[in-house]
Amino acid sequence: MEAIFEAAIQVLLAEGPARLTTTRVAERAGVSVGSLYQYFPNKQALFYALNERYLNMLAERVEAACRAHHGKPYAQMTDALVSTYIQVKIERRDVTSALYRAAAEVNVAEIVEAMSRRVEAASEAMFASASDAKFNDLAAVNLTLSNVLCGTLCNVFTRNMPEIIVDGSLQSQLTLMFCAYLKAAKRVS
Repeated sequence: MEAIFEAAIQVLLAEGPARLTTTRVAERAGVSVGSLYQYFPNKQALFYALNERYLNMLAERVEAACRAHHGKPYAQMTDALVSTYIQVKIERRDVTSALYRAAAEVNVAEIVEAMSRRVEAASEAMFASASDAKFNDLAAVNLTLSNVLCGTLCNVFTRNMPEIIVDGSLQSQLTLMFCAYLKAAKRVS
């Protein structure tokens, strides 16, 4: 299965989503088309599985970072959330960009929603445990932060602007923005 996923990524990168076919993926993976069809009956199923695998990995990494930062000051939590999310996205920038482009080929809304809910639950629990603040309407604050983070990275990759990620300026700006927003959303005792 790993060989099929990697072959699909290679074909996607080399040929683009429109030219990706199960035959090309099978050839690149060194398996028969029949073997590939045992796992993925068509191109859409392969795209879906590839996105699901990537988004599950993203959610797992964010969840782990959030668990590791329970009880810390909210600025440390913010830095961990932003840096982990960005790190996952840039580990294989080419794959991230290709998956954003390929998302138009198949409806991945269901798995994006599942990943988003996992990330939101993890970050909300983390921020609820902040050692230095309690927040007014934490659910709304957290949802806003999550949407800004996800939307910003999607925009950067869709517009092919990886330099802003690699040089660290995006991470710095998002962390600054999130900390300012959280400071404003703190409950005054």
